[in-house]
Amino acid sequence: IVEILEPYKGLVLDPACGSAGMFVQSADFVRQHQQDPSSALSIYGQENVAETVRLSRMSLAIHGLPGDIKQGNTYYEDIHNSVGKFDYVMANPPFNVNGVDKQRIADDPRFPFGIPRPDNGNYLWIQIFWSALNDKGRAGFVMANSASDARQSELEIRKQMVDDGTVDVMVAVGSNFFSNVTLPCTLWFFDKGKKGTDRADKVLFIDAREIFTQVDRAHREFTPEQIEFISNIA
Repeated sequence: IVEILEPYKGLVLDPACGSAGMFVQSADFVRQHQQDPSSALSIYGQENVAETVRLSRMSLAIHGLPGDIKQGNTYYEDIHNSVGKFDYVMANPPFNVNGVDKQRIADDPRFPFGIPRPDNGNYLWIQIFWSALNDKGRAGFVMANSASDARQSELEIRKQMVDDGTVDVMVAVGSNFFSNVTLPCTLWFFDKGKKGTDRADKVLFIDAREIFTQVDRAHREFTPEQIEFISNIA
């Protein structure tokens, strides 16, 4: 995600930041390009679990990164007033979450394409990422494969996003890339800067399901060379 987005400078948000892995990867990218990430990136994160918030803050401190990590339930709380604010959004949110109280978010400006009818949080996350971007902002995030062909109200939301001209790249990834999720997933990328250009009606699809390195019987990963190969295509 970081290699495709290339976050050289700007405001970065991860509203499901966990232990701050996306921020650390972004900082490493900036360092590789001979810049100081503490001055190039402004880091904002949100996480629901207090212990994980402390872990995230500690991770930033270890890597010498200033950042504003706050505790809050992202479905109901937009702690960083994110709408239209960020240059980059990166996240690996929880998949297929149910039980979100739709009435509490009915008038939330972060969901401009509508509230999905199924009891599933995927299209809430997708809109949270989309709405946080400024006019030139770019987002990259991990999403359950099922979101790519979900039907009914989720299909309508997806259609609106495609028609808006901001869906940029979709990367299909194989199974066993995460310790807590064995299913294959998809990487989504938005680019609001391509609206009004000749790229606005184009979406690049990359099938990377056969690109991986087997770590052990239950885990796979991308090598740096494989990441470079995929990012060069995108």
